[in-house]
Order: sequence, then structure tokens, then C-alpha cells
Amino acid sequence: MEYKFLGKINSPSGLKQLNPNQLPLLCEEIRHKLIDTISKNGGHLASNLGAVELTVALHRVFDSPEDSIIFDTGHQSYTHKLLTGRFEKFDTIRKENGLSGFMRPQESPHDPFVTGHSSNSISAALGIARANSLLGKKGRVVAVIGDGAMTGGMAFEALNNAGQYKGNFIVVLNDNKMSISNNVGAIARHLNKIRTKPGYYRFKDSVEKTVKNIPLVGNTLRDSLFKSKKLLKGAIYKSNIFEELGFTYLGPVDGHNIKDLLNIFEIARFQNRPVLVHVVTTKGKGYLHAEKSPINFHGVPAFDIETGQSNGKKAADFSSECGRLLCEFAKTDSKLCAVTAAMTYGTGLYEFSRQFRQRFFDVGIAEQHAVTFCAGAASAGLRPVFVVYSSFLQRGYDQILHDAAIQKLPLKLCIDRAGIVGEDGETHQGVFDTAFLSNIPGVSIYSPTNFSDLKVMLHQALYEDQGISAVRYPRGGEPVLPDDYKTENKPYVIYGGGSETALVTYGRLFANACRARETLMEQGISIDIVKLNRIFPFEKNLISELKNYKRIYFFEEGIRSGGIAEHLSAELIQNDFGGKYKIIAIENKFVAQSTVESALKKFNLDSDSMVRIISGE
Repeated sequence: MEYKFLGKINSPSGLKQLNPNQLPLLCEEIRHKLIDTISKNGGHLASNLGAVELTVALHRVFDSPEDSIIFDTGHQSYTHKLLTGRFEKFDTIRKENGLSGFMRPQESPHDPFVTGHSSNSISAALGIARANSLLGKKGRVVAVIGDGAMTGGMAFEALNNAGQYKGNFIVVLNDNKMSISNNVGAIARHLNKIRTKPGYYRFKDSVEKTVKNIPLVGNTLRDSLFKSKKLLKGAIYKSNIFEELGFTYLGPVDGHNIKDLLNIFEIARFQNRPVLVHVVTTKGKGYLHAEKSPINFHGVPAFDIETGQSNGKKAADFSSECGRLLCEFAKTDSKLCAVTAAMTYGTGLYEFSRQFRQRFFDVGIAEQHAVTFCAGAASAGLRPVFVVYSSFLQRGYDQILHDAAIQKLPLKLCIDRAGIVGEDGETHQGVFDTAFLSNIPGVSIYSPTNFSDLKVMLHQALYEDQGISAVRYPRGGEPVLPDDYKTENKPYVIYGGGSETALVTYGRLFANACRARETLMEQGISIDIVKLNRIFPFEKNLISELKNYKRIYFFEEGIRSGGIAEHLSAELIQNDFGGKYKIIAIENKFVAQSTVESALKKFNLDSDSMVRIISGE
């Protein structure tokens, strides 16, 4: 396709040069570019298709980067990238050394803040607004947040604080009635109530148009009417939660009507107080497959544009297998409950939600609440399991420590996407959970290599451990293992025997270790593999067995500082280990976007690196 308009826009100033009639054509080109690129690279499709007109209107009215526009979660910022000088590089999005799939200040001055996780945009935007005020900067600040992200408690902490601000501050609520899954809870019901009562807005518009046409006094009377709009609204509509928090509420407005969006943003731009603009959009707009199934087209791998089908057959993965096992256990355990933070599909819990509706709880994008909700349920006798991505669990750290660990409550965590995740980059890599969980007293952590391991470890965590237990597993499916591999219900297993060298690892890296061992044996180098199943705390006999080795190499797909390898080295030192101990892990840095295979190789965690490191010393 020839991008007649989009291809010539190198900055938002280029967008402002188009005439209003050309903007819908620009939006068509943007949608074509989004679908074409994401069908090849994968990425967030439905959310970006729904935010095209919204983003075009924002950049038409505001002046980025002097005006700061922050897209919450960042997964709805693809159009923003296309309009801010990144069209030529857009084909590299989510690829190694390419554009990020989220907002990234290192990438462009038009990205004022990192937003990879939800609900932080209003807090960050308010901080920028306060700084601008103190430093004498003129730029306006706009936070664009979805109705799903608005269920996060941090968003309401920020709204509560921002309502006191004495200057222009704009929150754009992009309401598509969804987060990743369908929205739940009182906030979703409240927004639905606002959406379905447009009578006030139609009446106000008609009155304003009539008054404006009155000779001589029309504009003055209209301004007076606008100032007294709360009286009109109180009679027809009542107030809403945002006005109670101190915001001037504008909307709801059709998020795909450029003219209406431009008008409402112009109004918001000149309000000398906090304003919330309620924009109603359709997730997946402009691509029929995504409109019909926005959940399936939220985050997608490469797909066929015509059919909407993913390229390649979808194999079973740890997420779906965990969901299947929880269903299996729940059939005979009436106390077992599953909890998710707006990730029913992503964490494999759809079948559980269907089969055990009364024992399934989607608490919205609220990981902190989810942890304490589980702790409360556990204290009252239920067996709740919080199924959550590793990088999202970071938000619940205080609740794990304060609300569960101190009380020795049997909190059970299924930690999905543990380890290196891949193309989503720094904000989504699950490389910190072992470090922060292993420093909390009473926590047991398991790391399966395949589905058979997962079943054994999940049963152990649910029915044999008394305190907090976490079962962590990677994104995707099972690695290729030796044909004779069998799951053993032991805290650790030693493969081999009699060697002076041990390779210690856990999780999917065990498969790499097996391949490395075969290669080393062909070179005449003997090693034993020590596979940790319960990776923390260590079984008491592990240290005494490891002391017999002269050389120990610990390969860990996680952050080095505070990780399992460092804990083991401390134990060995305290028990007078006199051999060589080498840690190969992620050296205290954030992992950039790339394929999983490329990242493992970069951090020397692939089988070839294992061979090279061990054979070279």
C-alpha cells in the first residue's frame, strides 16, 4: 500500500498540516500499517486499532513533546509511534534492537515515561505536571488510560491526588469495555451507566448551539451556561465518581469520530483544572476478526491477515496445562479456588472459570488486592490459588510479605511467564521473582521443566506445603528432553555420578544442560547435572552432596543478585566448601526485547555456552 499521508509525517507538526477531511484517510492508512506489521511481528493489535482516531486527535490538538502524552500500559501507543517520527522503523517493532512495543523514553522524546504495566500513567503524568509548574515549563500533560487499567488501585490513588491540582491536567479514559478479558467489578458497571445515559450530553449540546446563535449575547450566555453545567447535570443525570474526585467530566464522546474528538480535546485543553475526557472506542476497530474476538487479538503472534489465524499450529503450553491441572484438582477439592487479575485467558483459566464459576474470581487489574484477597480467603479456610505473570506479581510484594508470610497463611502462587519472556522486553521479563520471593521467610519455590513436573510440584504446593508456595513456569511449551527423562518427586535429583564437576540448574534450562552434557561427554569431559525441583529452600542433604565436587557451575535464568545461585553459594561457604563455584546468570540488568533463544545465548544460558564455559576452564 502507498502511504500517501502517513509516509510523509515525520513528527506531529506534519499531522497538523493536513486538512480535516484528510484525517479519516490517514486513519485508514494507520490501520493498514498496524495490521500489516503486527501480522508479521506479533504484538498488541486490538487495543491499537481501537485507539487510532483518539491518538490522531490528541496529536492534532496538543504539541508533543512539549506537551507530554502518556499512554497507560503502552500497548495502545503504536499509532503514537507512527505519528512521532518512527514510521520508517515501525517494521522493527518488538524485534531485537528494534522499536519497543511500549513507551520508552530512550527511544524518542515523544515517550515521556516508561509504561509497560498498567495503571501508572496518571501518577506519572501528575508528577510531570507538578514538575512543569515548579520549573516554569509551559507544557500540558495528558494521561491516556483504558477502562481496564482504571480498575487498578494506583489509578484511583492518583485520581484522588490529582483532583486537588490547580491547573490544566487531562486524563483521557479510553473506554472499550475491556482490559485483556472483559472488565469486571463496580467501576465497569459505573462506566456502563455513564455510557448508556447520553441524554444530558445531547441536551447540553442542543442548548449551547441554540444560545450561541442569539445575536450579540450568544457567546457570553454560552460561557455562562458552561460554568453552570453542574446544575443542569444534577437535574438530569446526577454526578459521577470522577466529578466527586474533583475532575471536570467531559463525555462520553465517540472515540472514532475525529471531529467530535478534536472539539472535546480543544475544550479540555483550555480548562484551568483537572479534566477527565471519557472516550468510548471499539477494541479491534477496522479489522473484522479483531472486532469479533478482541480477547484473542489483544496480544497476538504472527497471523494470516485474511483468515485471522495464527501462523503455525498452537501447541500446548504451561499456561493451559496449569489451568487444566487446577480443574482436575478442583473436581475433588471443593475448597480450591482460582484467582486472576484480569488475565483469565492469558493464564489459562478460561476452563476453570466456566466449570467452577462460583470458585473463580477475577479481581481486575489489581495484583495487590489479589494477593491479600487470597490471604483473607485462606485464613477463612479456602485454598485459593493466585495465577499471575511473574512481572505482574512484583506489584504484590508487600502483600505477600505483610498479609500472608507474617501470618504463615497458605498462599499458593502459580507464576506464569517466569524467566525470559522475549519480545515484550524489559517490563515483562520474569527474572526477578526468585530473588524477591526467596528473601521472604517461609516461602517454598518450585520450578518444573515439563508438564509432568508441573503436576507433581503443583500437588506438592497445594496439599503438602503449609505456608506460601510458588510454582513458577516459563512462557510456551515443554522443552525437548532426553527420552528416558522421568519426573521424580524429590527436592533435587543428581544425574550422573562420580564426576568432579557439577552443573546445577532448574526449570527449562535443565534441557539445555542435558544437551551440553552429551556434547561434553563426546569431548571426554565428565559432568553431573544437579536438577533443582524445589529450588528454595534447599533440602538439607543437597549441601553435603555438593561439597564433594571440585567445580560447580550454576546456570540460572534469573537475576543474579539475590537469586538462587547466590543463596546456594552462601550455604556452601558457610559449610566450608573449598572448590570452585561459578555463577552464570543475568548480571543485574534489565533484559531487552529479543527472541527467548537470542536472550539465552546472550546471557550464556544456552547449551553451546554451557559447553564453552565448562570445557574452557
